[in-house]
Amino acid sequence: MRAACLVAAALALTACGKETVKAPPSDPVVAACTSGLSDLGDFVSVPAGQFRKGAYAVYPEEAPDLILQVDAFEMLSHEVTNEEFDRFTRETGYVTEAERGQENPTATSGSAVFQMPSERGVGSWALVSGATWRTPEGPGSDIAARKRHPVVHVTLADARAYADWAGARLPTEEEWEYAAAIGLPDAADPHSGAYTANGAPVANTWQGFFPLADEAADGISGRAPVGCFAPSEIGLYDMIGNVWEWTETPFGERTHTIKGGSYLCAENFCQRYRPAARQPQEDDFSSGHIGFRIVR
Repeated sequence: MRAACLVAAALALTACGKETVKAPPSDPVVAACTSGLSDLGDFVSVPAGQFRKGAYAVYPEEAPDLILQVDAFEMLSHEVTNEEFDRFTRETGYVTEAERGQENPTATSGSAVFQMPSERGVGSWALVSGATWRTPEGPGSDIAARKRHPVVHVTLADARAYADWAGARLPTEEEWEYAAAIGLPDAADPHSGAYTANGAPVANTWQGFFPLADEAADGISGRAPVGCFAPSEIGLYDMIGNVWEWTETPFGERTHTIKGGSYLCAENFCQRYRPAARQPQEDDFSSGHIGFRIVR
């Protein structure tokens, strides 16, 4: 990443410049996982079919509404985890772009970390030198107790490298949205992947006024281990919320499309916990709320 000031509309980065974390926050509060995900690495068969891309659009970039046909494919049932990414790096020696940035003392390096009001006075983003997938909040933090959390602080190139190693690839935007859409509990309600009709959260999103108050009505504050919430109707976990996911579809110049929203998506700020939601992200950008899953 080469940026003196993070001004990414898709991520609402409000803090400029390079910062370090003096004392990383304690691990997020995580409720006991109650879903049926026991083993990592399972793929779900997604049947061929037709769907409305951009259905029930909320934001301009989600248009137009198109009827598309998608071929069958298989999708990893969960976001790639720290545990899996660690195995990849140990077997290949791969070093992520965020880690490589730390090795160049003359570069403006770092990765984006969201910090709660208790840490900064107002919840916002900071470019933290030393924030990597191994140290997600910056120097002094680690993933020892978060092996099953989704890997974050990975760029498009990092995600592609993992996919190649795993004999797979990143999904296209159309594949990702199709899989999310046919997995909704209520096909006519694009919000049903995040909330029930009564407003109860069923995915890891932000409840409360973002960025000042996280009420954690879903039982979780921050990222969650994969599979803490029930799977979709076709067996996919965390398609909505938790972390954004890279796709292989370009959005514009040097950007690709990310899908699914994250634990920071709130009613008052980012209703992007819907299948149609899409955002551009710089290819060489990494953040504490962007991960990925793979398809084959």
